[in-house]
Amino acid sequence: MLPPQTARVASTSALRLQTRSYAISVKPPVVYPGKPEPRIYGTKKTFLYNHYTRILQSSSNSPLIFLEHKDFSVPRLIQLRKEIQNASARAAKARSSVGMSPTPVSPEAAEPPNLKVMRTSIFGVALRDYAPLDKDAVSEIANMVHGGFAILSLPTLNPPQLNAILRALDRAVPPKKPPTPEQLAQAKAEADADPVTPGRRPKRQRPIKTPELKLVGALIEGRVFTPPAVQDVSKLPTLDTLRAQIVGLLSTPAMQLAAVLSEASGGKLARTLEGFKKSLEEGQSAESSPPS
Repeated sequence: MLPPQTARVASTSALRLQTRSYAISVKPPVVYPGKPEPRIYGTKKTFLYNHYTRILQSSSNSPLIFLEHKDFSVPRLIQLRKEIQNASARAAKARSSVGMSPTPVSPEAAEPPNLKVMRTSIFGVALRDYAPLDKDAVSEIANMVHGGFAILSLPTLNPPQLNAILRALDRAVPPKKPPTPEQLAQAKAEADADPVTPGRRPKRQRPIKTPELKLVGALIEGRVFTPPAVQDVSKLPTLDTLRAQIVGLLSTPAMQLAAVLSEASGGKLARTLEGFKKSLEEGQSAESSPPS
């Protein structure tokens, strides 16, 4: 039997080994002596690496929203996915009701958003090997995450849809408020209080965990965006609206010129020339008349 101090140290080491690290590491792999180079990974890790690589490759057309999650259960995660899909469907319905989508929607754009919980260690390897991103962008993405990591991939860049999804996330998982001093004092008093039945082990109670979700950034068309920049992108109009505004700006001078020419055409042009002729004749008569 191990001494109490040795057993305590062993249990602490076991807990440290069980603690999961959520950091995304993009450092070069360590070469161990006697190990094959390049390293050979198992089937599951290879599948996840290829899957994460395809997700990064789709970022040229499909925006990737980076989310940090904590204390999410499986039912709560399923409910969050449903709320994201409902928000996306409402945004698409509102757009079609006002006639903002006259062209047929492509199959890629019709796909719902996909929320994927990532394994940070394997995602770091895929992110490091993703050639279109430079080292600064890769390091910026890696430094964004300090907890559980998830990626929300959108079918296309649609700012109203992105805005609706971000508002749905804020409603579904509101920011956690910090505990007040009274709550901290009450929790400390309950922890320091004597048990109700001395000599008997207190009943173990599972703590009620509150899910947390935070926007940490995005990867849109090969560019890394911070959370404020993502909010700014969500406030932009759609691509069809921007095209209509550009066409309106370019056609406004031509329309004004056409309006001036149409007003000066026909009888208006004749009256304008007649008035100009009379003004010239009056000026000439005033110059020729002798002073009194």
